[in-house]
Amino acid sequence: MVRVYTEMARGQAWLDRYRRTSPLFACVFGYTETGTLPDISAAGRTPADRRKTALADAEYLLSGGRTPPHYPLPPLTAGASPAVISRAVIEGLSLPLYVFDAGLPAPIPQPSVLPPATVVERFPAVPARCLTSGAAMTAQQVQDLFAAGLAWGDRLANQCDYAILGECVVGGTTTALAVLLALGIAAEGQVNSSYPLCNHQRKQDVVDEGLRRWRERGGDTGPFGVLQGLGDPMQVVVAGLGLALSRRCGVLLAGGTQMLAVYALLRAIAREIDYPWRPEQIVVGTTRWVAEDPTGQTVELAKTLADVSLLATQLNFRQARFPQLRAYEAGYVKEGVGAGGCAIAASLQGWTASSLVAAIETGFSQLIG
Repeated sequence: MVRVYTEMARGQAWLDRYRRTSPLFACVFGYTETGTLPDISAAGRTPADRRKTALADAEYLLSGGRTPPHYPLPPLTAGASPAVISRAVIEGLSLPLYVFDAGLPAPIPQPSVLPPATVVERFPAVPARCLTSGAAMTAQQVQDLFAAGLAWGDRLANQCDYAILGECVVGGTTTALAVLLALGIAAEGQVNSSYPLCNHQRKQDVVDEGLRRWRERGGDTGPFGVLQGLGDPMQVVVAGLGLALSRRCGVLLAGGTQMLAVYALLRAIAREIDYPWRPEQIVVGTTRWVAEDPTGQTVELAKTLADVSLLATQLNFRQARFPQLRAYEAGYVKEGVGAGGCAIAASLQGWTASSLVAAIETGFSQLIG
């Protein structure tokens, strides 16, 4: 149920090492005004919806839909939030859950009593400005978020065999493209999208404007300068988490092209600050819908980075009971909130394809009533 797409030996060795071991799941929620631009993201029909998407996903991840939501999962063009996949695995495996707010428009609503082994941490951060500004975050914000990521990585490394690091940032594949290009990686036309047909030209137009303004401001090409000009808060925190965790345990960067961008960033940061990380401990894990998206080039992007293994769950919803799940097979949604990484973790614990689908359907049926 898990396929290795790049760096085959490294990816298979990682899977063999962490099969039947104990993971935890940490999901970093961030926000960038980039996500409110027209035709950038399908994760919510309107800009107002998209401002609430990460809040709704975080709330659902914590509550499982068992209490009336403060932020209902937003209406999508088609499909259902990938949080339903992650939540099914969190419950089924009793995963320790860490929810990190790296700068959302409002606090994440929490159940009156948090489930066992659940931690919610809000960093002192604010949402990122649109990347078209060329000044997405302040230098202090980037440094504070990176320090928080490193500190939490050190704390979590002794609590698991490997950590699944998820993300939720509306517009995040566009900031990923901007960061990759600013780092000198030829990523044009290679990132994915929540749309069935990836909106490459729209993304490139937005990124080109951001790159132009960033360069007008001086365009510091170091990784922290790139993040400050063009990135989003999630990228900073996960880079810190991943570097620190890799020293003592495995790391599954749970996402598609956004996490490939994070890998490129953390590698560049490690070089810049001479950080003693262990790259062989880190893989990127996503879904088949991302890895085999005919309108994206995720595998090619992973090959361009050269030293990271890309894995993907072979989860499919062709026979799913609900049309919202079957929409994934038509290219909608594809990934998010660590869905691919959680599904990979389920496979490593011995879940069959049918048992995983059944667990997801059970949780989704409760959500829709």
